[in-house]
Amino acid sequence: MATPVFIAGPCVIESAELLDTVAQKLVDINRRLGTDIIFKASFDKANRTSISSFRGPGLDKGLEMLADIKARYGLRLLTDIHESYQAQPAGEVVDVIQIPAFLCRQTDLLVAAARTGRTVNIKKAQFLSGNDMRYPVEKAREAGAREVWLTERGNMYGYNNLVVDFRNIDDMKKIVPTVIMDCTHSVQRPGGAGGKTGGDRRFVPAMAAAARAFGANGWFFEVHPTPDLGLSDAANMLELDKLENVIKNVCK
Repeated sequence: MATPVFIAGPCVIESAELLDTVAQKLVDINRRLGTDIIFKASFDKANRTSISSFRGPGLDKGLEMLADIKARYGLRLLTDIHESYQAQPAGEVVDVIQIPAFLCRQTDLLVAAARTGRTVNIKKAQFLSGNDMRYPVEKAREAGAREVWLTERGNMYGYNNLVVDFRNIDDMKKIVPTVIMDCTHSVQRPGGAGGKTGGDRRFVPAMAAAARAFGANGWFFEVHPTPDLGLSDAANMLELDKLENVIKNVCK
């Protein structure tokens, strides 16, 4: 298998201490396994279920905190943007700009991300097929993106649930060479926990293994040392201390 892409980190920036804890663990895993895990965290979760849900420190403070992680730990960075004006400042700090699934058809957002010169990771919408993702990719490429990745994260086939059609991975590999499986968002139950999103993290390792069988060459994990206490995506984040074994199994 070609060198796989691994992305891991907390759903949202909760504190500098959380970022340090996760970054130290990723550096340790990279040293032992010879991987190059990209550190992921969001400075603003603009699509929370409830208006009262925690969103993060915001653009300026969040990017400052991510830049500090990069400087001290040497990790590559990924963050997501929700509005076009966020692309340029984010691109000055991170290596990969991610387009959220709900926003993957937003032309101005894709164009702004592409113009940063950074890798653009587009998450497949819950309402699109793998084949449909050729159009967001075309927008990004025509705007100048040098490298575009696609990420599978399940589809809605009813209320409060996601189902993964793993055939989408093969379909998307016909569009871009790098297709990533989002192993944690794909086990969500959107809006299914009384004003917040639920989920079932016990299926995360199986999602990773199944995605490899279908040809994925990248894996995305939201991780947290105590996920049940996390301020976003608590139910589907993987325990930080289980990440290494999941990556080992994927790399076998």
